[in-house]
Amino acid sequence: MGGAAALEKLVPVLLAFGGGVLLARRKAVPAEASKAFSDYAFLFAVPCYLFGNIYAGDLAALFDWRAIGGYAGAAALAAAAVAAAAVAHGIREPRGVALRVMAGVQVNTAYFAVPVFITVFGTAAPIFPVLLFQVCVLSLAVIAVMELGRAGPGAGGPGRRLARALGASLATPLVLACNAGILLNLLSVHVPAVVLDAAAFVGDSASPVALFALGLHLGGLGLDLRGTTREELALIAFKCLAFPLLTWAVCGALVGVRGEWLAYLVVLAAMPTPQNLFIFAQRYDVGVALSASIVIKTSLASLLLLPLWLHAVAS
Repeated sequence: MGGAAALEKLVPVLLAFGGGVLLARRKAVPAEASKAFSDYAFLFAVPCYLFGNIYAGDLAALFDWRAIGGYAGAAALAAAAVAAAAVAHGIREPRGVALRVMAGVQVNTAYFAVPVFITVFGTAAPIFPVLLFQVCVLSLAVIAVMELGRAGPGAGGPGRRLARALGASLATPLVLACNAGILLNLLSVHVPAVVLDAAAFVGDSASPVALFALGLHLGGLGLDLRGTTREELALIAFKCLAFPLLTWAVCGALVGVRGEWLAYLVVLAAMPTPQNLFIFAQRYDVGVALSASIVIKTSLASLLLLPLWLHAVAS
């Protein structure tokens, strides 16, 4: 895929995202409406899309264990590197370190990766194994550190808080829809065509609505580039450049992943930090300002760098 072809693939992404930014900046649509659009995409449209595609898909091809193992290895190395850098720069509080690991390693699947994959690759199904890995491994580790480090009466013991947080993560509509698609696929349960058609109809709206919501959100917040700190620059560079390169090296050179899966994993690693980072920061009262800035600025950086990554993985 040449540079021009990569840009052509991204025209729908830029249109939906840019339309949200423009309308928010002109106050034609209130930026606060982004939450309604985001909720529609996250709670309804994206789950409908993933359910139908996973149910009708080839699970053996979807779960390429070599590819998933390679990505998990790259994520583990990246997490260790971010944690070591944070400690070396004087961050001793475990929750602060965990937050920075999440900023550097986790990716925005629902609001960014899904619409990009649908537009560029024609499918978002390869995202699901990484989504499960994030929820069941990366997020669990971050939640464990956050919960065990949180003080305050009335919240229950650490084990109870951890179990409650993990249960909430696994009960999201995204994970439930994906698991339902897998279960019905494995059991060869017949789902009426009218149901699948309806899910596809709703699912087709996931990509533009999610991107439009992200544009509204970022357009309403604005962007203060001059106020970017060195730590923010380091995390942004790691998330948008170092982590995709590390994923490419581990999956391609060490594990031997080739073809479409290598492209999927590298592009997925190049996705921005998820909005969950800000949610976690607010919930546990740690690094709130840093989290908000990283989410916004990695979203912009990822969008700008995406044509380069698409061209690189296709070369």
